[in-house]
Order: sequence, then structure tokens, then C-alpha cells
Amino acid sequence: MRKDARENAFKLIFEGLFHECDQLLSKENLTPLKKQDDEKFFSDIMQNFDAHKEELKVKIEKHLKNFEFDRLFKIDLALIYLALTEIEYCGTPKAVAINEALELSKTYSTEKSKKFINGLLSAILNEND
Repeated sequence: MRKDARENAFKLIFEGLFHECDQLLSKENLTPLKKQDDEKFFSDIMQNFDAHKEELKVKIEKHLKNFEFDRLFKIDLALIYLALTEIEYCGTPKAVAINEALELSKTYSTEKSKKFINGLLSAILNEND
């Protein structure tokens, strides 16, 4: 399922916020993906995130109000990176990527995070329209 591919990508992005990680080593601890399409989707997210991480960071920093980038809750940051990567580089529709990031936030983050993530993504994406 794409949901599993997306969740795996989120976990690796999160891990990478703390240290450089080798995707091949880290993948052993992720949910096995049964379909080739899901494996491709996962790989697309990770390759695009790795290639565009600095660009995404600049976009996020530009839209932070009363927050410092380094003080962002790392789970929220990983979810924001995931959604932006999907929208900007993987062709996922905005509504789908945002909804999926918010769904993951229900499992991995706090109740307040959902509003923060949604607001920040909306600000970044509305500037691009």
C-alpha cells in the first residue's frame, strides 16, 4: 500500500534528521512493501527528498513565524518534509499529501501538531500558486 511506503519514507526522513543514515541498512526495520509500485513510490520520495532537502528547508524557514527551524519538533518537521517532497517532486496532489501527513501526525505527533503542520504547509503552498 502507498500508505506503508509513505510511512516508511516518513520514518527514514525522521531518522535522517538526527544523523546520516544508509537507506539500505535502515530499510530492514521498515514495513515490507509488497507491490513494485509501492517500492518505486518509496524510492521516489527518498531520492527526491535527498536531492532537494536544502531547497525544502529554505521554504520552511521562510514561512516560520515565531519559531526557529532548529527548535521545530522533529516529527512535525519530518511530516512537513514528506508532504512537500510528495507535492513538489513526486506529483502527489496537494490535498492527498497534506491529508496523509496529517493522518500520520495523529499516530506519531501531538494534537496541536496537526494544526501547525496544516498551517505551515498551506502557507508554503499558497505562495507557490
